[in-house]
Amino acid sequence: MSGNKVAIWDAHTRQIYRRLLGYTARFWIVGVIAIVGMIIDGGGLAVFTKLLVPMIDKLFAEKDQVLIFWMPIWIILIFLVRGIGTFLSSYGVSYVGRNVVQSLQRDVFASYLRLPATFFGEEHSGHQVSRITYTSEQVASASTDAVKVVVTEGITVLGMLYVMVSTSAYLTMVLFIMVPLIMLIASVVSRRYRSISRRIQGMMGSVTGAVEESVEANREIRIYGGQQSAASRFDDVTNRTRRLNLKVAATNASSSSAIQTVAALALAVMVFLATRPGEIDKISAGVFIAVLTAMGGMMPSLKRLANIQSNIQSGISAAENLFEIIDLPPEVDTGTRVLERARGDIRFEDVRLVYSRNAFEALRGVDLYCAPGTVTALVGRSGSGKSSLVSLLPRFNAPSGGRILLDGADYETFTLPSLRRQIAWVGQSVVLFDGTVAENIAYGELAGASEADIVAAAEAANAMEFIQRMPQGIHSPIGQGGNLLSGGQRQRLAIARAILKNAPILVLDEATSALDTESERLIQQALQHLMRDRTTLVIAHRLSTIEHADQIAVMEQGRIVERGTHDELLAFDGHYAALHRMQFHGQSGD
Repeated sequence: MSGNKVAIWDAHTRQIYRRLLGYTARFWIVGVIAIVGMIIDGGGLAVFTKLLVPMIDKLFAEKDQVLIFWMPIWIILIFLVRGIGTFLSSYGVSYVGRNVVQSLQRDVFASYLRLPATFFGEEHSGHQVSRITYTSEQVASASTDAVKVVVTEGITVLGMLYVMVSTSAYLTMVLFIMVPLIMLIASVVSRRYRSISRRIQGMMGSVTGAVEESVEANREIRIYGGQQSAASRFDDVTNRTRRLNLKVAATNASSSSAIQTVAALALAVMVFLATRPGEIDKISAGVFIAVLTAMGGMMPSLKRLANIQSNIQSGISAAENLFEIIDLPPEVDTGTRVLERARGDIRFEDVRLVYSRNAFEALRGVDLYCAPGTVTALVGRSGSGKSSLVSLLPRFNAPSGGRILLDGADYETFTLPSLRRQIAWVGQSVVLFDGTVAENIAYGELAGASEADIVAAAEAANAMEFIQRMPQGIHSPIGQGGNLLSGGQRQRLAIARAILKNAPILVLDEATSALDTESERLIQQALQHLMRDRTTLVIAHRLSTIEHADQIAVMEQGRIVERGTHDELLAFDGHYAALHRMQFHGQSGD
């Protein structure tokens, strides 16, 4: 591809389409039946057209009694068989198409599940959702609906061509004018469809993103009077999508008008050829009507074949987009050792982290040792690198320099699944799923837990206090994202999940900062239970919650600038003491 020109059927495009058709090959039996139906559908009309010659010349002109008896029966049989073919082709194509959509959606979703965390930070979620909901549907049109049109209309064109040639080769010469012009129109239209389709797919992701943001932020929009701003943004993206779709409609309309003009030209030439002095006496009414009808029957098929470029080109663009995601490499896992259960001995040695998307250096040579069973608190201003540091533990990001040791071994030598089984995570932004209480506590690899273990974890997290008041206990649904629960209740379910996992390493990302006093008291009790005999890293904003930590590391601009216990750091009178005074003074003022 160069400049504004789009190669229509270059090697890359053919490769994409072959790969796309490979999805339909999985259902080849139904596909073959559908193609047979298409052939019957397309050929039936040609057979009927061929009967026009004897119908006009013998049935009406000569009053042939045999034809008078058999012709109605033949017509009924032809269209009965054609109706069966139409059903087989339509249902077969729908069956294959739905399965192709499901297969593509499954492959893209599976790719999302194995892609590294950095991928989701670099692209708007609206585009990721749009691939599943919109782009995959465009692909189905190219792989199945387009095939139906190509086969059915192609057979119709070939059948009508046979009728014309076998009836009058002389009048068929008109096709030498019509076909090249239609091919030229189809080529021009294809280029335009391909370029517009790519832009439409990008805009659909923007539309989905705008809707998602407005739905998720509905309270903030109302509080801050952002309705006009949200509506303006939505109008902007939908207007651009509308304009692109109107360009497709204009291209379709222009293509149809051009083909109809070509057809009129061809008809005029045919009448001219048939009325030449040397030919008008040789051509019967039946021959002329049959050729005219065949050409008339061919024209809609040629028009549909030209317009199907819209589906094919948008489908190829969509398939290209999906295959790019499917082919992305999964998150790197070079580990070869399976870690059964870690002791929790964690050591960061000169660890550095640079985010590739903006070359930002988040960590600048961090050295930190966390002894097994101890609590290490990370404090500091926003952007100091606390979250970046703990995100390295489950290898959501890979260190740009230095190394991390777990139980004395480089943690990259362990396989990702076995490493992540050693870590439980409770964050400020709790993630719950649309399901029951039990399904959210015993999530993922914990799904095999017994009901007694789930209840014990909920009790340890002080969650049974509200669970037992729910209509179905631990089997009560909690709504999408746990929207039927309060913030404190959601937090306690997340803690119960971590307790049930019973991992030797625990990461707490300020689990109590946004809660009321009663909820915070219950959750602090649950956290004390959870932190027992585990190596714990706590990201703390409220310093009163980490006064009893075994060590406190103060971070500033990606470095650890102070380390010690609460009393040691207060006595040192540095960054930590300043933060403590600021919070204490604020509380006193309150």
